[in-house]
Amino acid sequence: MKRIIAQCVKEIAQFRRDRLTLALAFLLPFITLVIFGFAIRLESKDIPLIVQDFNRTNLSSSYIERLYATNQFVPKQWSGGNPTRDAIDKGIAKAAVIIPPEFSRDIQAGRSTNVQVLIDATDVNNARIIRNSIQRVTNFFMQEHELLPATNSITARMRLWFNPGRLESLYIVPGTYGVVLWIFPSLLSAIAMVREKEKGTILQVYTSSISATELLLGKGLAYLLIAIAETLVVMGLGSIIFQVGIVGNPITLLIGTLLFLTDSVLFGLLLGVRSSNQNAAVQGVSLVGFITSLLLSGFIYPLNNIPFPLSLAPNVIPARYYIDITRDAFVRGTGFAGVWFDLVMLAVLGLLFFNVSRRVLSRMQLPN
Repeated sequence: MKRIIAQCVKEIAQFRRDRLTLALAFLLPFITLVIFGFAIRLESKDIPLIVQDFNRTNLSSSYIERLYATNQFVPKQWSGGNPTRDAIDKGIAKAAVIIPPEFSRDIQAGRSTNVQVLIDATDVNNARIIRNSIQRVTNFFMQEHELLPATNSITARMRLWFNPGRLESLYIVPGTYGVVLWIFPSLLSAIAMVREKEKGTILQVYTSSISATELLLGKGLAYLLIAIAETLVVMGLGSIIFQVGIVGNPITLLIGTLLFLTDSVLFGLLLGVRSSNQNAAVQGVSLVGFITSLLLSGFIYPLNNIPFPLSLAPNVIPARYYIDITRDAFVRGTGFAGVWFDLVMLAVLGLLFFNVSRRVLSRMQLPN
């Protein structure tokens, strides 16, 4: 234990003397949190919409007002040969609504009428949002003017649980914690391990009596303490800036965070053991760590949308399980009943990273 603590103290002393590493540990995670928290928005707003009204009656004007009253669309004017088609072709508008001349006459006569809607489907998700929004406005307009069939006797009464205000920060910020706390602790520990090789000090370790397990535990403990401080800064500032607070059992968040930070540090040590220089270690964290935690963890995209066999990859990505824990702690609040499996998987993956690193480092050491 004395050797482990001595190794830990040495690593923290080296960490404190390196200002670039200090910035990497505390400044960059905060910048990443702010960028992700403010820049990533999954709900489309201020969608440019063109409306061509060939009817020009009070009824058609009321329909147009309902479209813009959703606060999802902003009006766009275009004076071309064909304003609806040309505006969409040139990217000035994302959708166009064309109201026919017989709009109000057909409605007042009890006949069906068609309103043409043209949507730019370059962005499929955005096109789906536009279509659903215009459909809802049309249904509400028909209901308001008592145009729905009398046989429509089923009404869906909907209630949003956990996030009734649909605040995207409650979805993005807890997920950002998982991405940030996976990238930077692993990056710091990977650089610390590979730095020993570049400076040649790893040879002293190989010829000393310290074992691979003691070396990994010493370095891991040092960067685990740094990662805990990093977590306090990131989550503290995130709670203040985005007003995201814990709603569930904090014990699950504490245990899950400790396990996840351990996984992150051990993953970095594993990359450091396998890399020959700092460039390789940074690239490994960027490619293996950042891309997988961003795209294959459920942070933005649902995991059930990933096709087989790539859908098997998220099962070994710790960020996937930690994001479930943070979203439960900050949004759902179900406690151990909802995240016990995630805690178990974080512990299993941590043991896996440690054992692989220990075996690789043991082969590199000189025999007694």
